[in-house]
Amino acid sequence: MPRVFVQGVPAGYHPRHTPEAGLGAVRRITEVGEEVLHKPCRDVTEFGPDLAALIHDMFRTLYVAEGAGLAANQVGVDMRLFVYDCLDDEGIRHVGHVVNPVLETPPAGRRLLVEGEGCLSVPGAVMDVPRPERAVVRGQDKDGNPLLVEGTGYFARCLAHETDHTQGHVYLDRLSKREKRDALRQMAARRDEVYARRAVMAGELRALRPWGQPSSGR
Repeated sequence: MPRVFVQGVPAGYHPRHTPEAGLGAVRRITEVGEEVLHKPCRDVTEFGPDLAALIHDMFRTLYVAEGAGLAANQVGVDMRLFVYDCLDDEGIRHVGHVVNPVLETPPAGRRLLVEGEGCLSVPGAVMDVPRPERAVVRGQDKDGNPLLVEGTGYFARCLAHETDHTQGHVYLDRLSKREKRDALRQMAARRDEVYARRAVMAGELRALRPWGQPSSGR
């Protein structure tokens, strides 16, 4: 069985950091409470170099934050788009991006998995959130071509979580008031530690170049 899927297609090899990250710049990650995170994003209607450049930036920002997925509104851009680099429960890696994602409604009676979930825009907090064990997302790639991505387990959780972002929802919206207060307390206690770690990662990735290869230093 392939150990990596890129844009939903099996691949024989993919570098540790996807090549797009070497072309991008780190952007600030928005935090819960900022307006851009709490309203539906606009559809992407223009495909071209500007969209590709945003995807490059998002991948680099994702790696600095050591995340599994990142939506455009998490870097302050009001667009229906997310990137991902995520392992499923079988250890298979999934890498790619989805423009204008639509999450298929799971069949009635589909089993929910209740597991810990975090968010780069709620730094330091992890809470149990029920999600379907399987997810199917339809959308487009950066060139406007139709795209379908399927996932199970943790990768399904990632797909659902990131599609939620494009609709203006954060995972805190799925919690009770008491649970949400608990998550915000976790964030307050751990936020500085998270940002310190991101600063370290930004330094470690500074030498990243196109094609996922580090600079030789020359």
